[in-house]
Amino acid sequence: MYEIRIQEVFSAAHSLREYGGKCENLHGHNWKVEVAVAGSDLDEMGVIMDFRKLREITREVLATLDHQYLNELEPFRKVNPSSEHLARYIYKQMEGRLQGESARVVRVSVWESDHSCATYVGELT
Repeated sequence: MYEIRIQEVFSAAHSLREYGGKCENLHGHNWKVEVAVAGSDLDEMGVIMDFRKLREITREVLATLDHQYLNELEPFRKVNPSSEHLARYIYKQMEGRLQGESARVVRVSVWESDHSCATYVGELT
């Protein structure tokens, strides 16, 4: 099995409902996102997926979040836009966009700071 990873960034604001601390207030982050995809077969060039293509798809997903107040977006109106929920949302969006590719998304990590990260790992099938 081969795995490749890319990192991208986006900026957005959020507030964590019922947090009971400062993060309950409106605040923003420069989020860093790492997307990992894996596959067992290499193409004619000897890659599981072109880094450029993976980066383009990731940027499309992140563009829907960039410079937004995440709490107002449909996926986060009922659930907190926590790093954990963001990682799952991005994973699911990537999973849908990679349909038909030989590589599949295996994990998405979201950093809200240099020292705090949440990762969503998909179900193994």
